[in-house]
Amino acid sequence: MDRHSFFPPSEAFSLRELANRCQAELVDEGSGSSIIRGVSPVYRAKEGDVCFIASRKYRAELETCAATAIICGSGLEGYVPAGISILRATSPQTSFALMASLLYPAALRPTQVQTSGISPSAHVDPTARLEADVSIEPFAVIGAGVEIGAGTHIGSSVTIGPGVKIGRGCSIASNVTLACTFIGNNVIIHSGARIGQDGFGFAPSATGMVKIVQIGRVIIQDNVEIGANTTIDRGAMDDTVIGEGTKIDNLVQIGHNVRVGRHTAMASGVGVAGSTVIGSGVQIGGAAGVNGHISIGDGAQIAGMSGVITPVPAGAKYGGMPARPLGDFLRESAEIMVRAEGRLKKKGENNG
Repeated sequence: MDRHSFFPPSEAFSLRELANRCQAELVDEGSGSSIIRGVSPVYRAKEGDVCFIASRKYRAELETCAATAIICGSGLEGYVPAGISILRATSPQTSFALMASLLYPAALRPTQVQTSGISPSAHVDPTARLEADVSIEPFAVIGAGVEIGAGTHIGSSVTIGPGVKIGRGCSIASNVTLACTFIGNNVIIHSGARIGQDGFGFAPSATGMVKIVQIGRVIIQDNVEIGANTTIDRGAMDDTVIGEGTKIDNLVQIGHNVRVGRHTAMASGVGVAGSTVIGSGVQIGGAAGVNGHISIGDGAQIAGMSGVITPVPAGAKYGGMPARPLGDFLRESAEIMVRAEGRLKKKGENNG
């Protein structure tokens, strides 16, 4: 079976066209008419494929590589076998991603059951307003007063609550639920995401926990992507906001009143407690936990599995549990390992 059977390339491109459109320089202009039909990892690339290398650790795989072209930085060109065209790039991974998006545009969005129209088995409230070219798959439920912009696709079994507004060119995958939410343009939400439900708010009393009403909204700005089974709580009194261009992985939890800036990235398993402010351009590694009511400055980086309990300055790199400057954490970890090894060695000498 063809390994790309779910996402066959849409069309072929010449190397020259790909280089011009994807931030790469074709080293040998004579190979510009060579045709690229697909992408592949180095070890199984064949004629018509393009692949990329970002480090010398792929040298062994290059020896048997049969790709038509390889994207790499100038420092790695010497490792590319003769007969394979070189696309020189400052960021090989970025150029590769751009090329792959041209070859496989359908893979940029969640898989669709149908491409256009409204399924007869979908329920659309008569007061909902849909612009042109909206498609809705079977068993979706569109509530009262919902607004959906042109070119947006709603997957099967999606539930959209009353008053939700969705912009143009969005993709809402199957089994998503949306409530109390405003969504911008070109937003992608993957299967099973839950957005706009109650935030976690309770006040203790002599007779038990008293529920605090959550009457805010979720605001998702343009070009955001939200992973499968991620949850984003609506605000309590204020709004939960996800800034333009931010990318959120699968299984992330974002609490009420959290504000996330522009072009921030969160990997799988991140949990952000309520009322925290995360700046723009922040990167948070997988399974990190972020305490509530703190701030993370613009451009900060948080290592995976860290526990952030205090504010993080702009541009800082933090890691560990509790999170602290990454250099301090690494030095402390190295010292602990050295001491542990010393104790084991001493114990072994005593036993001997």
